[in-house]
Amino acid sequence: MDSESAAARIDTSKPHPARRYDYWLGGKDNYPADRDSADAVAEAFPTVRLSAVENRSFLRRVVTYLAAEAGVRQFLDLGTGLPTAGNVHEIAQSIAPESRIVYVDNDPIVLVHARELLNSSPEGATAYLDADVRDPGGILRHPDLLRTLDLSQPVALMLVAVMHFITDDEGPYGLVRELCEALAPGSHLVMTHATSDHLTDEDLAEANLANKRSGVPFQLRSTEEFKQFFTGLDLVPPGIGSILTWRPTEWRPHPRPEAVSMLGAVARIP
Repeated sequence: MDSESAAARIDTSKPHPARRYDYWLGGKDNYPADRDSADAVAEAFPTVRLSAVENRSFLRRVVTYLAAEAGVRQFLDLGTGLPTAGNVHEIAQSIAPESRIVYVDNDPIVLVHARELLNSSPEGATAYLDADVRDPGGILRHPDLLRTLDLSQPVALMLVAVMHFITDDEGPYGLVRELCEALAPGSHLVMTHATSDHLTDEDLAEANLANKRSGVPFQLRSTEEFKQFFTGLDLVPPGIGSILTWRPTEWRPHPRPEAVSMLGAVARIP
């Protein structure tokens, strides 16, 4: 699908997670509905912009680890969001120019800007799929994915700030399991997820109200619920915890984990 037909599909009257995230990161590719939704969430969780920034920092650290230390050369980034500084291919290919990346998102505005995600090094490759994480089979069978990635070799499956938009009635654990089972041994699962761990009952009730007002359904999960995504996988140290504590590389004042309220982990698929 070209950018013109994608632009025709953009519904600016309804908020979308990718555009809302862009707003929190200080981007310009968002609309009043996205900003209203983002502000509704910020009323209940005032540090949400900080969470978005720290989530990107986690992604940079993880991709650097995977490319430089784990030897991963293939990445499948689901829920890519709008291009911003430090996209997966930029980080990975700065370490290993032959790295190959497939980006996936279901927001047509991301497709409009996808050319910025396709600026691969000559040695490597990137592709963009207009698809939804709720259809793992369609993603895994997509000809552009199969042309770009060799699924018989390890792949890093990136689900960064994605699965909290998949509610329990949509079978989130089964979706992740189906994706992981299609990947070769030595692949990795990377996830971050908004958590309810630090919320009081009153905070949780307020968060639920914000969820309804935002127009973008999401589901906070506890550490115990988050752990279930990694059943049968080998967690990479330091395991499951705040995204702030996953192999920090910068010596700077860090916010409190409860201010960010995002869990993160990386696990190897045996």
